[in-house]
Amino acid sequence: MEYNFLSATILLILITDPLGNIPLFINCLRGVAPHRRIRVILREVAIAFVILLIFMLVGDRFLRMMSLTDLSLRIGGGIVLFLIALRMIFPHPDGPFGADTRAAEPLIVPLAIPALAGPSALATVMLLTSQAPNKMLEWVAALTVTMIVCALVLVMAERIQQWLGERTVMAFERLMGLVLVAISVEMMLGGIRTFVHQLEK
Repeated sequence: MEYNFLSATILLILITDPLGNIPLFINCLRGVAPHRRIRVILREVAIAFVILLIFMLVGDRFLRMMSLTDLSLRIGGGIVLFLIALRMIFPHPDGPFGADTRAAEPLIVPLAIPALAGPSALATVMLLTSQAPNKMLEWVAALTVTMIVCALVLVMAERIQQWLGERTVMAFERLMGLVLVAISVEMMLGGIRTFVHQLEK
């Protein structure tokens, strides 16, 4: 599957799953003073953005240094995406990552990592750059738009949950999980097809 700016943006939004992260963010921020919550959310989104951007810019070099191929990343990334998507469809009581939501103000974990910049998101940004390094500006733009969407959704998390209700948010998350399952299977099948063609040569 060949990605462009729009498809990469949709993929990254599905993976970072801002709607599905609403309950986690609300629980983690319960012990934070209301006037600080927006600042904390923006800080965590910014941290996630920087981490993903670093992986996007140097990920291809890292893969070459570790002697890893685009093929292994496609299959491995597809497996990770598939597992995350399954947890979106069949959610864990403590959220998709089983996060410990304590009263202290969260820093990096669990909001920036792994809620936003989790293994699937890191694998995806590296996959995008390894498949089409000449489209780097498109990938950076897609990541930027994704993080802006995440910030807007999470800043309005409590209002969105009140407007839509917890069940509607959960239904959206499961629907996004189903789409992500299809994308992850396509990634794995694409990698397997390439591997089989290489064996036949």
